[in-house]
Amino acid sequence: MKKHPHFLKLVTFIVSLLLASGCGYKPSSKYARSVIGSKIHTHVVISALDPQNTVLIKDAVDSAIVEIFHASLTDKSHADTTLNFSLTPPSYSPIQYNAQGYIIAYRAKIVLKIARESKNIKKTYTARGTYDFSVVPNAVITDQERFDAIKFSAIKAIASFVAQVSAEGSQL
Repeated sequence: MKKHPHFLKLVTFIVSLLLASGCGYKPSSKYARSVIGSKIHTHVVISALDPQNTVLIKDAVDSAIVEIFHASLTDKSHADTTLNFSLTPPSYSPIQYNAQGYIIAYRAKIVLKIARESKNIKKTYTARGTYDFSVVPNAVITDQERFDAIKFSAIKAIASFVAQVSAEGSQL
């Protein structure tokens, strides 16, 4: 009797699906949404020293809200939650050198301060994000490399914030 490999895959998939659904698994975004709500207003404090970075953070925050929380952005008067973001100046640290001693890779680090206001609850969070990137030996970091580093480290910081909020939601 010849065994059918597709049948075995199908049975394995069905058993896995039944086990996952039976254990009460919920994605972290569901827990985070229970804390944040479905209508969110975001505000990013504009840095007088580096307004370009603020725009990058605002775009990253808004896209993360939609993608991760599966929530809609709205004005403050209709929002379940308002998130106020402020950005500390990004820092760049060398992390790799070539044989001649020139820097060939940096780590960008940002810290986001996030104030959440919803239903008479005010809470603050600190979220950190890093991003490693390569540069040409003995070269200055270009604006594009700097913008990309800020954008990707901000996305990681926002993911850190989501984890913090999800942890709160899982305890409700």
